[in-house]
Amino acid sequence: MSTDPYVSYGYLEPGVDLPSFALSPEFGRIGPYETTMSPEELARSTRLLKESIVISLHDHPVRFPNDMRETPEYNRTGRQHTAFAGLKASGMTAVFDNMMDGTACVTGNAPWRWLDIITDLGMRQADIAHQDDVKVIRNVADIHDAHRTGKVGLIFGLEAATPIENEIDRLDVLYGLGLRQIGIAYSDANALGSGLSERVDGGLTSFGKRAVKRMNQLGLAIDVSHSSDQTGIDVCRASEHPVFMTHAGAREVWDTSRMKSDDVLRAIADSGGVIGMSAAPHTTLSHTHPHHTILSVMDHFLYCVDLVGIEHVAFGPDTLYGDHVQLHTVFGAMLKIGDMSGPPYEKVEYVDGLENPTENFTNISRWMVRQGFSDADIEAALGGNIMRALGAIWV
Repeated sequence: MSTDPYVSYGYLEPGVDLPSFALSPEFGRIGPYETTMSPEELARSTRLLKESIVISLHDHPVRFPNDMRETPEYNRTGRQHTAFAGLKASGMTAVFDNMMDGTACVTGNAPWRWLDIITDLGMRQADIAHQDDVKVIRNVADIHDAHRTGKVGLIFGLEAATPIENEIDRLDVLYGLGLRQIGIAYSDANALGSGLSERVDGGLTSFGKRAVKRMNQLGLAIDVSHSSDQTGIDVCRASEHPVFMTHAGAREVWDTSRMKSDDVLRAIADSGGVIGMSAAPHTTLSHTHPHHTILSVMDHFLYCVDLVGIEHVAFGPDTLYGDHVQLHTVFGAMLKIGDMSGPPYEKVEYVDGLENPTENFTNISRWMVRQGFSDADIEAALGGNIMRALGAIWV
């Protein structure tokens, strides 16, 4: 038996059982984020990252092609490659893995097809079953077990419930196949409610309210990151369980429709939920830091802490292994990325400090230590707040 580290879909023969692509590396695509810390600060940050349960509310911890223009062809194989080595080095206990989502064009050229999502879920878990460093998370006990054993847990989610169409029982199917988090709508409206790019904000539909009830009954965590403001507020009112905004920011810091109003942020906190800070390129900018780096993202973090309290704030960086800026170029029209006009900003090649899932929480922990946050507050933001909410959501 080989002692080499497992590489995604290593049980298949490249070029025979599946096409070969030149994929982005898990380490070294960009240089490390530079920050100055005292030995004491560095030691404290390292300790907190090791001892805490660390959870990303939203990422895509997979390797994309070096040339992002190959991504549609790559996705049509149904097999995105989990970054097993990168995850092992990340310091994360668990990550909400949102798979191909709106780029899952396995069977056609349109996103959010039911068969594509089922294929994605099955393929990823078939791959994970062939190694021992990463495990699929289905309940809170699984997260504690991952922390105890030093493994990394993947929590499968979708950014929109669009694939269920008008069939509410499909939520049960997705749950049975391992899904534990789901969004209401993406940019476009669907049968449940309005997305954030719609000019008319219709809020949560009657079907959407029934779907929220079923999500509560199943124990599916609900995300409103890509929903319209009114839809997000309606979901928080309809849900009996805490609601997540897994990856966005504050509109008062950067005024685009991709960010959330104070009313939405307060509604999430009032539900007992958690607000995850995104770091997708050219989203969570700030007027203080219009060149998108970890400092821009932390401006949103600090604003949300002041608005709703640190017990309701965490991180969902929305990162991946590959050129995220080029990915937006390839899928911009499909994902309605160009619909979110806002203040002028400086374009970047990547978000320095929060570029990929391996480096994110090392740099977040270091930043919080340097800012003088207490151990308790750092542990809460790294994952404790999410664990509290999941304890009230999952069965």
